Formats: sequence, structure tokens, C-alpha cells
Amino acid sequence: MEDVLDPVSSTGQALYAEPYDPQRPVVCFDETSTQLLADVREPIPAKPGRPRREDYEYRREGTRNLFLFCEPKAGWRHVAVTERRTTEDFACQMRWLVDQAYPEVPVVRLVLDNLNTHRVASVYQTFPAPEARRIAKRLEFHYTPKHGSRLNMAEIEFSVFSRSCLRQRLPDEESLCREIQALERERNEAKARINWRFNILDARTKLHQLYPINS
Repeated sequence: MEDVLDPVSSTGQALYAEPYDPQRPVVCFDETSTQLLADVREPIPAKPGRPRREDYEYRREGTRNLFLFCEPKAGWRHVAVTERRTTEDFACQMRWLVDQAYPEVPVVRLVLDNLNTHRVASVYQTFPAPEARRIAKRLEFHYTPKHGSRLNMAEIEFSVFSRSCLRQRLPDEESLCREIQALERERNEAKARINWRFNILDARTKLHQLYPINS
């Protein structure tokens, strides 16, 4: 918990409270799954004074995994759609992060939860040692506590996608990607940021079961 909220750097400020440093970006990472659902009957289009109507029945078309990166202070986010969430999938996302999203920065500070694949070991299990070392040297992992993943701002970003493009029925991966990319582009162009106000004192009070206060 304190690794995210308490002073951990040479600046003497908490990771989330530090001034924006484009050479050492703080990027939040999370993943979730979503169902692909197809209509059994054709929906009735919306008309003036009448909303679009769809039948309660639907057909399951499988699931897809969503990997989400967001840099809250820069107002940037990216969502990748994959069929699985294996060790290899995680490692490939880490390589994309350092090679494509941040090719010029010396280190990316990554906030993530304790899922079993979220380890630097996943990178070494996927790539040859020299390549894995190259990627790992560019990453600095900061873990939220178990049962305290709410401290990861990526969850806030996921909630935005869940309330908008992910709440509708999407029958295939193409439709899913199209809707996600449209919202991602809209929010990136607007540079939508997260105003984080939760600090270590708040955490010690509200999350006392995770971090009890000594009397």
C-alpha cells in the first residue's frame, strides 16, 4: 500500500503525488474479461420518443481478455484485446509498453496488482534471456496490496469503459475492438485525466483491515 501512496522516491513524495515526469512515467495496468454476446432476434431501432429495444435472449459467443494501460497524469490510455490472459500474453504486453508506447524513456513505473502472471518472471519465461533482460531493465513494478486493488487507477479507467462501450451487446471481436478504440481515441484526444485524492492517511483509516492502525 505504502509503495503506491507513501513517499518512495528521491523527490520525497508519494508515487501518485509526484509531479509529472515524462522520462519516468507512472503507468497503471490492469486486466479483465468481457463476454461477446449476440442478439437472437433483431433489435427494434430507436424512434422519436421510443428508445432502441432488444430481446432479453442472447447468444454467447465466447469471451475476450482486455489489457488496459493508463497514464493518468498524461491523460493517455490504451486497451488491448486478446483471446487469453496467459504468462506469454502479459509478457508481450510488457514488451509493447517499453518498445511501442514508451520507446524513448529510461524507465516506466508500473502500478499493478498481485495476479500470478504479473511478474518479471513472466518476461523471462517468454523471451530469451537477453531480450527479457532488456525489457525488465525498463520496468519498475509497484504492487497494490492483496484485496486492495482499488488503489490502482486503472480500475477507474476500466469503469469508464464498462459504463459506456462495454455495456452493450457486442457479438464478435471486431465489434469489441471498434467500440473500444473509438472510446480510447475520444478520451486520449480530450486528454482525460484522473484526479486522484486518496492518500496514505485515508488508506490507513478506510482500509484498516488491510493496514491496521497501531494504538
